[in-house]
Amino acid sequence: MGTVPVSVFIVAVFVSVVMRRLSFEAAIPSTVDGPFKPVTVPLDKSFRGHAVDLPDNDPRVQRIVTGWEPEQIFVSLSSTHDSVWISWITGEFQIRENIKEMDPKTVGSVVKYGRWRFGMTKTAMGHSLVYSQLYPFKGLQNYTSGIIHHVRLTGLKPNTLYYYQCGDPSIPAMSDVHYFRTMPASGPRSYPGRIAIIGDLGLTYNTTSTVDHLMSNHPNLVLLIGDASYANLYLTNGTGADCYSCAFSDTPIHETYQPRWDYWGRFMQPLVSKVPLMMIEGNHEIEEQIEKKTFAAYSARFAFPSEESGSSSTFYYSFNAGGIHFVMLGGYADYNKSGDQYQWLKKDLAKVDRKVTSYTYTAHYREAECMRVAVEDLLYKYGVDIVFNGHVHAYKRSNRVYNYNLDPCGPVHITIGDGGNREKMAITHADEPGNCPKPSTTPYKFMGGFCAFNFTSGPASGKFYWDRQPDYSAYRESSFGHGILEVKNETHALWTWYRNQDAYGTTGDVVYIVRQPDRCPVEPD
Repeated sequence: MGTVPVSVFIVAVFVSVVMRRLSFEAAIPSTVDGPFKPVTVPLDKSFRGHAVDLPDNDPRVQRIVTGWEPEQIFVSLSSTHDSVWISWITGEFQIRENIKEMDPKTVGSVVKYGRWRFGMTKTAMGHSLVYSQLYPFKGLQNYTSGIIHHVRLTGLKPNTLYYYQCGDPSIPAMSDVHYFRTMPASGPRSYPGRIAIIGDLGLTYNTTSTVDHLMSNHPNLVLLIGDASYANLYLTNGTGADCYSCAFSDTPIHETYQPRWDYWGRFMQPLVSKVPLMMIEGNHEIEEQIEKKTFAAYSARFAFPSEESGSSSTFYYSFNAGGIHFVMLGGYADYNKSGDQYQWLKKDLAKVDRKVTSYTYTAHYREAECMRVAVEDLLYKYGVDIVFNGHVHAYKRSNRVYNYNLDPCGPVHITIGDGGNREKMAITHADEPGNCPKPSTTPYKFMGGFCAFNFTSGPASGKFYWDRQPDYSAYRESSFGHGILEVKNETHALWTWYRNQDAYGTTGDVVYIVRQPDRCPVEPD
């Protein structure tokens, strides 16, 4: 593909603004300058990260509240700017062979809130629940959570600072005062300042570096693209390993150590009690238990705008953040064209007044090929611009691509599974000699199905893999880090990736992702 001309005025304005803010010495490239030649940054063997989990005696993961006082306080968005969810936990978890669930009605779910300078004059009430992780095998430790509360605040003003306390004032057991800022109103030229994107976070010393770097960039919103606590790398007795199947191959069921979720919630509270966090499930949230029940912790601990966005599941939903429409897709719910998720997605995209749209899924090498086959045409038709996914513990950015071919109207795919978890980084590539897996190893194990066949066109035609870095791959590097998305206007979004090993503010990868509505018109039904 050749270089596509673009308005010099728009490019000049944005380059000059960003150069002043970030002190870049050279003009930032944009997708209209692409496709870019594939780049692989060589592995820095001296830096493998501190992918060692925080111990349970680390002060950052210990319970510091007493009685029924709230902890693990989270803010998350509803589907529009005028509503948010406040979530927290009261009471202590139990982990032993014989447990007794607490009555959720023991403690009220109340949030007092108000605008800055106006006082916390408003009150909202919500619902509460507990969940358990149970194992039908003698000797395994069962778990039941504290009481989890979710309260939805409504009628909020856009781009406004609110203060709040949560808990039960009748005990009294209320939290300290926290604050959050609502998203801008939906519409063109109305965008949150900075959106942080992270995936495969875990709770290691390298996780702490990722979160510290992220907080230094002052995000207005955080998206977590699957795999949060990695509680499923542990036995129920608290013994953990970097590779569960390697260390515990003889366990009758894949165990978890659910207190790691509580540790994770405590560690994250300083960030997510004031910056909204939006979560989508990954494979480490499966956590099978008795009667083959799955995703219990994920579905209970987080609040999702599923109902508000017309979804019947916590596995997929959408929301607006100013003039950006985010679609969160789940790789662990039926995505076939006859399934509920696909039908919901089709309706959701059809309702979008075109701005910038992004969605998420998880994938190893062509492991989620069935999902790509099912939804890619729909995403292309409705002009999706950016695809974020995790699962692979590395950073990758593609050129604009559709069906593995360079396409100026296809989305940019960004893998951001480099949050810092204890499984460490992915350091090999399938296109390197001796690394390509056999097709028989790629079925999507959780959902079933087999869709990964040999390529039928291009340099890899007739093969299951490329014998070099694919043309659609623009940049890849094995380092821990996070990304920041800044939407500037209806056509330009700045994407910046930051590496943990660099000084704060130093960029690892930066590019403008540019929409070309005249060249790539959306053609809805």
